[in-house]
Amino acid sequence: MRVIFAGTPVFAERALQALVTAGFDIPVVLTQPDRPAGRGMKLTPSPVKQCALAHGLPVWQPTTLRDAEVQHALRELQADVMVVAAYGLILPQGVLDIPRYGCLNIHASLLPRWRGAAPIHRAIEAGDAETGITIMQMEAGLDTGPMLSVHRCAILPEDTTGSLHDRLAEMGAQAIVADLPRWVAGQLAAVPQPAEGVNYASKIDKTEAELLWQRPASELARRIRAFHPAPGCWTRHQGEVLKVWAATEAGALNLPAGQLHRDEAGHLMVACGEGSLRLLEVQRAGGKRQPAAQWVQGLADGVTLGL
Repeated sequence: MRVIFAGTPVFAERALQALVTAGFDIPVVLTQPDRPAGRGMKLTPSPVKQCALAHGLPVWQPTTLRDAEVQHALRELQADVMVVAAYGLILPQGVLDIPRYGCLNIHASLLPRWRGAAPIHRAIEAGDAETGITIMQMEAGLDTGPMLSVHRCAILPEDTTGSLHDRLAEMGAQAIVADLPRWVAGQLAAVPQPAEGVNYASKIDKTEAELLWQRPASELARRIRAFHPAPGCWTRHQGEVLKVWAATEAGALNLPAGQLHRDEAGHLMVACGEGSLRLLEVQRAGGKRQPAAQWVQGLADGVTLGL
């Protein structure tokens, strides 16, 4: 089976690696152009490109798939199917129509619960009890196509986007390897998505990462986990940015929102609009991550965050 693969980040790299290991014929890998990264802003290939080159696979990095020459080149490959995972480019109808058995997407949510760019972040932020992988047939709409299979995964109380991402990446890789032969053999039906329960998982904006202490502690605790490892939630202490990497919800404090308090056990608490947060790990501007109990040494009780 000839499979064109299109993807960019680590989530997609896991799927490509699984397809290679399973022995699928991959005539080309599509991925985003190299981007500046790191302190030196050196042009860096995507994880998918690095994986493809390690296996000797041809790599194409078009800036658009609307180009007639790109579509002609894809047509010449005579692929049976295209597998897409977090690619980052829109597939126009002209590309969707090229593979004999269409284009399949590995989507990290239980569709239609979270369509869009950030389904893992938004599932944790919303307090969902579970999420998963949907293998879907692509169409012109954003994540609107019919579903081939659904694979469920519990969201653990301690899950961050980073930890959940890694489990879903492995789940997606295993699912696509299992589903491809069944799809081509006509053993899987494409089932339309339910019309109800549709939500859009919009891309994360850095402005969302500021902790507004007037909000309920439960909401802030979920957001801290949802925005870990990126962009990372933050507040201000004496005018400087203080990142908050880990915290747990705690009981109410009879204090103004944002005020710090050390309890009898020495835990660092922050009063919220409802309840409080126990800070576990923080990072000062220009510093390293450290336990909150270490950071608070020398601070007087009654300090207010967010100022």
